[in-house]
Amino acid sequence: MSDHQDLAQWLRDCGVTRLDADSRQVTAGSAFVAWPGHARDAREFVSQALEAGAVVALVEANDLATSCLPAALQTDPRVRPVSDLKQQAGAIASAFFGYPSEALALAAVTGTNGKTSVSWWLAQMQTELGIGCGLVGTLGMGALDNLSETGLTTPDPIRLQAGLREMVDAGLQACAIEASSIGIVEHRLSGVTIQTAIWTNLSQDHLDYHKNMDNYFNAKAKLFTKEYTEIAVINIDDQYGLKLSKQVSIPTQTVSRDNKNANWYYEKVKPSHDGFEIEINSKDGKKISGKFPLIGEFNLDNLLLAVALASMAGLDEVKISSAITKLTSVPGRLEQIKVGQGFTALVDYAHTPDAVARVLEIAAKFTKGKVIAVLGCGGDRDISKRPLMGQALFIGSDKAIFTSDNPRSESVDEILKAMVAGIDLADKGFVIKDRRAAIDFAVAQASAGDCLLVLGKGHESGQEVNGIITTFDDRIELADSIKQALKK
Repeated sequence: MSDHQDLAQWLRDCGVTRLDADSRQVTAGSAFVAWPGHARDAREFVSQALEAGAVVALVEANDLATSCLPAALQTDPRVRPVSDLKQQAGAIASAFFGYPSEALALAAVTGTNGKTSVSWWLAQMQTELGIGCGLVGTLGMGALDNLSETGLTTPDPIRLQAGLREMVDAGLQACAIEASSIGIVEHRLSGVTIQTAIWTNLSQDHLDYHKNMDNYFNAKAKLFTKEYTEIAVINIDDQYGLKLSKQVSIPTQTVSRDNKNANWYYEKVKPSHDGFEIEINSKDGKKISGKFPLIGEFNLDNLLLAVALASMAGLDEVKISSAITKLTSVPGRLEQIKVGQGFTALVDYAHTPDAVARVLEIAAKFTKGKVIAVLGCGGDRDISKRPLMGQALFIGSDKAIFTSDNPRSESVDEILKAMVAGIDLADKGFVIKDRRAAIDFAVAQASAGDCLLVLGKGHESGQEVNGIITTFDDRIELADSIKQALKK
């Protein structure tokens, strides 16, 4: 029996029924898993957790004697020291919950953009074809029709393992999980058995954490090793994906829009006003074709990856072709808002320079009138991308409206100053701090034939300012603003 199994058995023998990494979530029957964090050492909350009903606590063993854990608790039989607890937590939780990922065909998707779309469509296709597939990512965790919000792209290892257990108990057979670079580095996928790892693309993001693009690439590349997965699926149209494909040592399938040396590629793409007629071929002679009912050329990359994964999972080509025609847009991704107006209104999650540029390029292609766009940058995140996002917004739109996003603990004024640095706003750019006012202003500028985009928050339902989250959903705000404008 492994150390993880021994520890999991000890927890069960102590009467533990759940694991909690947040002392505020502890209830009777909990085991409090107290690893040191970036800002505070969770060991200082052990007393509080035990008083709240925790049966036991697992604490980081390193530097225990000089830690914030009271001396009396350091020898308390309810407190179990574990070396490198944060790294071990996933494997411990996996053993405690009965290794749930081993009962699921699990695909992990990583990349700067496209993780959510690939995961969403893979889960949709499998569910459509009778294979219960769960989802873990930006949209939440669980079955597609019953997602619970986690607040992170890749949840902490305790919550992730508990969620995978719930999927297995609910009868699901597969799972698509978004693997963030930070989640990989911080061992959130520890103890997860992954069958297939998928690479979408890489562009600037999270450099506040990774410091440079090499570190960012290397963090994601870890997923494509025997330590994590069995098979790799890589988009080689992306320069970093091409680099990755040449260095991996595990079996690999490649995808490309038009490189016929790839394992999967498009034989035909015919755009229309509401999607694409497509034909996808594979090196081993498979052909998948039909109407892909969504706009956006970048979605072709995401679809290709999802189709390759579905086929590799054993789904029949005819059935996949049929499932493609029923795919729906990811909530908050190029999501149309229709309340009777004469212009196109879209909400999108684009929050990197590359994603903003791509979305605005798409809008320009199908718009006869003006492209009007609203965008902010999140606080307490990569500050180096702010001027790049501002440039992408200004270059890609006819009217660029700079506003707040989730400023968190930062000054909105300072964020906006960084976004417009070096830009001559003239009569094309507008700075409106209040996001609701910015949306109202954008609506007032829109006429028949225009395209109005509200970017950055997508599906999010709140706005965070100084630790307080207030209700704010771009989709609702935009719809309400248009309705009010139509009454005038």
